[in-house]
Amino acid sequence: MKYWLGVGALIVSFIVVAQFVTIFVIQPIGAIPEGRTVVITRLTNLNFIDSADAVCDRKLGGVSLLCRGVVMGKVAKEARILARLPYSETLYTISTGGKNYSR
Repeated sequence: MKYWLGVGALIVSFIVVAQFVTIFVIQPIGAIPEGRTVVITRLTNLNFIDSADAVCDRKLGGVSLLCRGVVMGKVAKEARILARLPYSETLYTISTGGKNYSR
């Protein structure tokens, strides 16, 4: 019984956290050659796991350097960074639905 209460509490905690944070992946590009993954406060147009490339693809149907810059600028200005982590190709691929955009 205690086991199931613990599992239930863990699931509820995950759901609550997923509503308030985003794992935002920055693909390696010229300005950030090593890439970066950051945990940020959730902005209204972001998914739980997201990236600038995924946002550009959803909104514009493609990715450009200008769109990447605008999205990353908005995230940097409006979101609060809770944690900085190394780049994760797996999280990037999840954010883009399996697509990989050239650097």
